[in-house]
Amino acid sequence: MTTSPLDSLPQLLDEVHDDMVDRRHDLHAYPELAFQEVRTTTVIVERLRELGWELFATPTPTGAIAKLRGARPGHRVLLRADIDALPVHEERELPYRSRHEGVMHACGHDVHTAALLGVADLLARRQSELPGEYTLVFQPAEEGLGGARAMIEGGFFDAHPVDFGLGVHVTSLAPVGVVATRPGVMMSEACSFRVVLRGRGGHGAMASTAGNVVLAVSALAPRLSEVVDDLTFEGANCACSAGVLAAGTANNVVPREATLQGTIRTFTADQVVETRARLTRLLNEVADRFEVHYELNVDAITPVVHNDAAVTEVARASARRVVGSDGVLQLPPAAPSDDVAEFWQRVPGCYLFVGGASSDGTSGMHHSPDFFVDDGALRVAAGVLAHGALTLAGAGA
Repeated sequence: MTTSPLDSLPQLLDEVHDDMVDRRHDLHAYPELAFQEVRTTTVIVERLRELGWELFATPTPTGAIAKLRGARPGHRVLLRADIDALPVHEERELPYRSRHEGVMHACGHDVHTAALLGVADLLARRQSELPGEYTLVFQPAEEGLGGARAMIEGGFFDAHPVDFGLGVHVTSLAPVGVVATRPGVMMSEACSFRVVLRGRGGHGAMASTAGNVVLAVSALAPRLSEVVDDLTFEGANCACSAGVLAAGTANNVVPREATLQGTIRTFTADQVVETRARLTRLLNEVADRFEVHYELNVDAITPVVHNDAAVTEVARASARRVVGSDGVLQLPPAAPSDDVAEFWQRVPGCYLFVGGASSDGTSGMHHSPDFFVDDGALRVAAGVLAHGALTLAGAGA
């Protein structure tokens, strides 16, 4: 008696496991920044070609799109992974530590990419038994919150219409064996902002408060939390923080210009309006106090990640098959953002968090130099994606 791909999934995961781990370690050792993922793209494309997937041109300079058509009728399913790294210097000593100075997979995109390649492997092994059609998207430039939009504006959905979508994000905040998701708003909207402060400048020996952009930007940064005070959504707090402060060229010169760059994370349209108004009031107050002028630019807006309720129910059921009912959680919305949101605005989809914390509690926070997730997350991520994709496509129907 021939088993279905769903029934044989544990065996298939065993068969692709070692290759997933090896590829994750290789990708981790050679991280690349947004839209610079040249080697990463080559690794992905060569592996997909080996597995017999049909490859398509991408509208972005890096990234990959591939398709596998099953032998039976069914729905069209999109599976998405992000592939870029961050400008972070890796501190943890690993055999597969980053070989690229100042660049690191500090958010787990190496896990996402390797897991999706594992899914490509196991689906290809059972192509003659599959229903539907599977489109894999290895998306560049998630960290800059621009890669998904670039692919879509370049005609992705025109060339590759799909019915449903799935994606996963590994997390260092939960142990291996935990999967968390929720219907509706899953992750926040993010916008980047840049403030340029301008003042009179002058000699360091005669510096004063008036016109001093160094003092102004130093006063502004710690007050950014006021922009989101008491703003919450279903148990999640909005966030506003600075990531870049820049001013000056010499220790005895008060510069005429200082720059602050940061992000605001919100969950509703009303919160967007309120935070913009609060930020403007704060800037006016700082400008008056220090007698400086400011210019505010807000851009790079990424919408909330909104999970479709029906697809989420399928994904949760698949997660229960992979990790058991006790391992599947529903959490409040998350303040971090992800531009998978751009895909989910155009196709019913579900995004899930997959636990990857090390058993000794030393995983570190995302985007930090000591970030680390366990290889055990690969099997769970690939299992949830594969089971969910097969179910959505029509396996077992």
